[in-house]
Amino acid sequence: MSGEGFTLAGLLTKADTPKGRSGKPEPTDCALAAAAHSIPLLKPEKLDSVAREQAAALNADLLVSFAYGKIFGPQFLALFPLGGINIHPSLLPKYRGAAPIPAAILNRETVTGITIQQLAAEMDSGDILIQETVPLSGRETAAGLSDIMAKKAAQLLPAALRGIAAGTLRATPQDRAAATYCSLIKKEDGLIDWGRSAAEIDAQIRAFDPWPLSWTAHGELQLFMLKAEALKANNAPALPGQVLGKDKEKGILIQTGDGILAVSELQYRTKKALNWKDFINGARNFMDAKLGSNN
Repeated sequence: MSGEGFTLAGLLTKADTPKGRSGKPEPTDCALAAAAHSIPLLKPEKLDSVAREQAAALNADLLVSFAYGKIFGPQFLALFPLGGINIHPSLLPKYRGAAPIPAAILNRETVTGITIQQLAAEMDSGDILIQETVPLSGRETAAGLSDIMAKKAAQLLPAALRGIAAGTLRATPQDRAAATYCSLIKKEDGLIDWGRSAAEIDAQIRAFDPWPLSWTAHGELQLFMLKAEALKANNAPALPGQVLGKDKEKGILIQTGDGILAVSELQYRTKKALNWKDFINGARNFMDAKLGSNN
């Protein structure tokens, strides 16, 4: 497959993984796209000698990585005469690691960005080739910001490829002393601590959309908070996690450790997502409820 003066020799993606209730292994979206466009496809379980033989057969000049999730060893990188580059959705050296997009939202950054860097032995430590900032409004979700970053990557990559091919693109070493790291998100990270501030919980809800989502307990039921916002309101004389009432425009009002969270979309586990008005109509004894594990 050709475009922008370059030929896509093949696509390397993760092996099929079990999904859904059936647990049936399913291909990644990249694998489906490769099949649809008749692109040679590699999806090894690990980057062993067999994977290296398959990659070598493609006769590719350059390896381009985006969210692959594995470290490329020196033997694998040696297969590519021009080496390898990685597209990372942060302003490196900030937020090295597996979850830079949720990390930027969780920390309520006002700006993030995208970096094209040389692949190196240490994760996300390679020299910087191209970098572009992305301003944040404070209402982004991880899903929405991921889409923005993917489009930015597609826009920046051709210039990087041309510069590498021509030998005109200069690399800048990262400032190791300024490096920060973000860890892999776990399912249990979605549990809401109502003792935190409304602004922090709002950021968590947006950062963990679409996975693992943010949740609390309503009695014995698991309740996902899907859309919310922090209100500039004085604390009420109530405990964190207390449902205070409702606002006609903002939704259900819940007390936090600092401020009030207005929730506009909710979902009980195994039920469908509902806007706050429909949710209240069907949720018995919800108003004035105390949410959380210690209710």
